[in-house]
Amino acid sequence: MSLRPSCTLKAEQESHRQQRNNDSVHSVSKPHDVEGVENNIEAVVQEILGDEYPASTPHRPVLFKSFSQTALKKCCPVYLGGSSIAGGVGTSVTQRACDQLRCTSCDFHVVMFDDQEWDSSCDYLFFRNNMPDCNKLRVKLKRKQGARAYACQCSWHCAITLSELQHIPKLKWVCGQHTAC
Repeated sequence: MSLRPSCTLKAEQESHRQQRNNDSVHSVSKPHDVEGVENNIEAVVQEILGDEYPASTPHRPVLFKSFSQTALKKCCPVYLGGSSIAGGVGTSVTQRACDQLRCTSCDFHVVMFDDQEWDSSCDYLFFRNNMPDCNKLRVKLKRKQGARAYACQCSWHCAITLSELQHIPKLKWVCGQHTAC
């Protein structure tokens, strides 16, 4: 059994005391992290509710002014429609065809062609081989007034009237977010 000199023991005790002080300093900074999370939640609520929700509560300054100016909006529900249907952010009140569609299967942006429809000879390999080259895709388009042809690398669709995307189960498309000005 070896005996430690008392100066080594005091040094170890001092080291442990400093470590505890460091730990308490780190625990003091945690409320800042919580405040950041609260501010982030507030920003998300503001994004969802838009102008109906004040930018901050009365006791808090506006911290996310630049965030709200470049807020991203998603369609809910997501609509497809013909060329006579306006494009943009679709809601149950403002029924617009989403013009920022993205496919969750192939991860391609969905291209759209107004007053066009896809030829019946289109198949998966055609889109797989020619996407996203619009000039190559135009080969299989036929002129049809009021229609809108949609396509990604793995799916294609033609719409004339407004319809909710959720009612077309073969399409794995979602709103890719719209930038609000």
